[in-house]
Amino acid sequence: MKSIYLMLFVALMSLTTVAFAQHDAHKATDQVAPPEAQKSFDAIKGLAGNWEGPVTVDPPQPEMSDDKPLHVSMRVTSRGNSLVHEMQTAGTPLDPARYDHPVTMLYLDGDRLLLTHYCDAGNRPRMTGTVSPDGKKVEFEFLDVAGSTQYGHMHHAVFTVIDANHHIEDWTYMMPGDKPVHAHLDLTRAQSGNGVAGN
Repeated sequence: MKSIYLMLFVALMSLTTVAFAQHDAHKATDQVAPPEAQKSFDAIKGLAGNWEGPVTVDPPQPEMSDDKPLHVSMRVTSRGNSLVHEMQTAGTPLDPARYDHPVTMLYLDGDRLLLTHYCDAGNRPRMTGTVSPDGKKVEFEFLDVAGSTQYGHMHHAVFTVIDANHHIEDWTYMMPGDKPVHAHLDLTRAQSGNGVAGN
């Protein structure tokens, strides 16, 4: 009797192994094309480098009227798993006590591309990104925010690749009372500085 149970157990284990092997084979063939999140992340990682250009704010904000260009640096880190995006007014030192210097992290989280913006307003909004069919634009939609929104929060972002040396960033900041402020950055590749943006 024991031998019948043993043979039945071995047969079931063999069938289970075959079923898992077939399932894994189907999964491998189903994933020939990279997932949408990976396409979006690859498009963003192609922007690694230093960038400078004018920023236009709509509606105009008195505290953003110095007409200085913005410096943006982007670098791939964590063995290719993250992109660090940093922005500051060009020509200013890295002095967080005196100058704005928001940092944004972009990374894959399973089947989605996430953006976490570490804002000078003291909060951390997250957004999910999707790439356009032509691969030239990655748009980030608001997901959630941690921290106080007393002074508002970043709500939306779009990265548009014009060519290898030119891209546009559109950021939407939601002021208290749900009043949107749109910042348009027209950026071209620049040389990196040593502690001072734009030098």
